[in-house]
This record gives sequence, C-alpha cells and structure tokens, in this order.
Amino acid sequence: MSILFTHAYYLSDDPKEQKIMKPYPPLGLLYVSGYFKSKNINNEVFDSTFSNQKTQLEFILEKAPKVICIYTNLMTKIEVIKLIKILKTSIYNFPKIVLGGPDVTYNIENYLKAGADYLVIGEGEETTFELYNAIINQTDLQEVDGIAFLENNQVIETKSRTKFKELDQLPLPNREAISMQNYLDTWKKNHGKSSMTISTQRGCPYTCKWCSTAVYGQSYRRRPANLVAAEMKMLKEKYNPDALWFVDDVFTVSHKWLTEFHSEVKKQDAIIPFECITRAERLNDEILDLLKDIGCFRIWIGAESGSQKIIDLMDRRVDINQVKETIQKTNAKGMETGTFVMVGYPEETQEDIEKTIHYLKEANPTEYTITIAYPIKGTSLYNEIEDKITIQPNWETSTDREIDFKRTYPRKFYNYAVSKVVNEVEYSRLKNKNSFLGMKMKVKSVLASGLMLLNKII
Repeated sequence: MSILFTHAYYLSDDPKEQKIMKPYPPLGLLYVSGYFKSKNINNEVFDSTFSNQKTQLEFILEKAPKVICIYTNLMTKIEVIKLIKILKTSIYNFPKIVLGGPDVTYNIENYLKAGADYLVIGEGEETTFELYNAIINQTDLQEVDGIAFLENNQVIETKSRTKFKELDQLPLPNREAISMQNYLDTWKKNHGKSSMTISTQRGCPYTCKWCSTAVYGQSYRRRPANLVAAEMKMLKEKYNPDALWFVDDVFTVSHKWLTEFHSEVKKQDAIIPFECITRAERLNDEILDLLKDIGCFRIWIGAESGSQKIIDLMDRRVDINQVKETIQKTNAKGMETGTFVMVGYPEETQEDIEKTIHYLKEANPTEYTITIAYPIKGTSLYNEIEDKITIQPNWETSTDREIDFKRTYPRKFYNYAVSKVVNEVEYSRLKNKNSFLGMKMKVKSVLASGLMLLNKII
C-alpha cells in the first residue's frame, strides 16, 4: 500500500469523553481519502478512535505504507508527536510522514523539527494529492502549493494554495473506509439515539478574536443545496442515523441558500432530525420556521459572554440582548437551544462574570458549555496576549490550553468562577429550590464565591 490516512485520538485515553460518549468520526480525513478515491488512488484509513496506538502500529507495520498522512489538532498534538517518533524508526522502514490540520499552520517549524517530513497548510484534498504524487514520482516539491518541509535544516514554505471556489467539485467523504457502526452504536447505547456529522460549507466570514481559521480561512464557500440534500438522503438510506450534526461554523449565514436547502430536503425526502450552530443575527422567525420544518431540533447560538463589553473586546459583533431574545424565541418555537460561554477573557472582571450568570438565567438555553479562555496560536487573541504570557509549557508535551497569561485575576479565580456560574445557573433552573439538590448547588455557589474572593485578594 502506498498511502495511509490516520489520526491519534484514542477514546480509551480520554476520561472526559468517556463520561460524555459523543464521539464523531474524523470527517476531514475522510474528505481527503474520498478525494484520493475519486482520483483512483487506493488508500486506507486507520481510525484510531476506538483503537489504541499498539493496534495502530501493528496495522501500519502490516500494510507498510510509503506515505502516512496524520491529522493533528491542538488536542491530539501530543499523541501525534509520540506516533511520529515511533514511525521514524527502521522497523517501519522510515515512511514519509505528512501532517495536516488546524494546528500545523502556525507551528510549522515545531512540527517539522518534531519529525514530520511534510506539512499540508490549509485545505487538504488537492495539496495532499499533489504532494503524494511528488513524493512517489520524486518530482520537485517546490512545485506543490501549500506545503512546508525542511531542506538543509531550513524551513521551506511553498506559495499558498488557492482554495476550492466551487465546493460542488468536492467528492463526498469516504465514510466506507471506517466502521461508522462503531460511532452509531456508541451513541445509541449511551444516549438512546445515534448521530452522524455532515458539512455544507467552508470558511467563516466573521472575526471573533479567539477563533482559529487556520484551515479554511476567513471566507464563505457553500456546497450546492441539492448536493447536501442528496448526501442526507444517502445517509438516511445507508446508515439511518437518528440525528445529524452540521459541523459548519454558521449554518444560517445565507438565507438564500437555506431557502433552497429547505426546498431540496423536502423534495428529496431527505429529512433527518439535526442540530446546528449559528449566530443570533442570522436567525429570524421565517428562518426558525424553515429549520423546524425540515427537522432541526436544536440550535447552538453563540454569545461567549453575558457582558457586552467582553463581547465587543472579542470582536463578536453581536448584541447580547439579541442573543438572549433569539434563544428565548427558539425555545418558544419548540426547538432546543444551546449556547457557549467562557470566563477569563482579557479585561474581564467579576462584574462581567455576574452578567454572564444573569444572561444564562434569563436566556434559559436548553444546554450550555463553559470554558476558561485560552489563546490558540495564530489567532488575534494570541497575538494580543503574547507579551503577557506567564506560563508557556514545553511545546511537544503540552497543548495551547495550558498556556496562561496575565489576566484580571489569578488563574485559580477562574476555576472557581466556572463552579460559581454552573451551580448558580443550575440552582435557578430547579423548580424546587429547597430540595437537597437545590441546597447542595446553592452551597457550592456560595463556596465558589468565597474562593473567588480569596483568590482575587491573593
């Protein structure tokens, strides 16, 4: 075999995901594999999610590929580097290691010096295909756009790849290359229903400072609505999932496209219950009704903070009151809602955190996630705080989540702030606040407030 696609996420090594149990397949890898398939190049995908490194290495040893393409992101980087170092030994006959994914763009020298032979910068399909041919045929690598490699210990970057303009040229992801049933069964066993992922667009035209656009850029490109509906129809007939998750950054960015999509889904009998992410200002009554009519059961509507000051510092370009009202309106139409919030953003004060608590109580989303803000290399946020970094762990053995910087308060303050937000909001949701659970949450909230104060003083 000449080429293998793989990654280094192992569910068995992830205690947090083992509690959640909502794994999804490596859709990006499957897109690149599908592109190779469309070019009549045989390839295999080793999906490590339900496996382990030992089995993965045994598979690689048996297949002996000349080129191994590994997807990496900030969460899998540590395992990817471990895998590279093992593969670059004589027992595996020194295969050429190609890395792609969002984390490589701004860590080029680090990854190359960690052992990668080539990096694919940006969208992977065309670049990986041309790079593979250059490797196999031993032609000039500098003729391949969108790659980086070392030559005489110097980093060589070729010119940027022109992105796909028309996504109708993009073959479907090669889902047949892996066991989709593992994912469907895991979801069904743990949540009573199965779920799959699907993509309709690439790029995001918005400017949120903490968000990485390293792969698809700050653009907006969309697959034709009829092709997306046809893919849904295929998934419905072949896999029969109970739900779909649209992985797009802003699903309702184009109302014209959404209207066409609604028509095509109905026409092709492709309705599958689904959830998506979008922005409050890209929703209105008409769009909400269209979404519900074709099976949308949950919409994630980003806010990131309940403080307009912090939202503006993030360059989110949205009104917190509009977010709140849109969540309430979506709830009223019988669809579930979700929202994202973070604490610890630069210049955030305790008053801003209280506003986030108030926002969550009033908006009342069905679900919400909360994190402590962290800087991803290459983002505007990282550039702004780079000279304020207080903790910069060893790159090969850490992730961007572990980078810390000078914030309004010490780092521990925000650990307790997360506890305060969660317990205060969950307490407010309880109908019987005098129950044992309610009192327990209130005590945790008060305790967290005290610890926030203590660490604020320290």
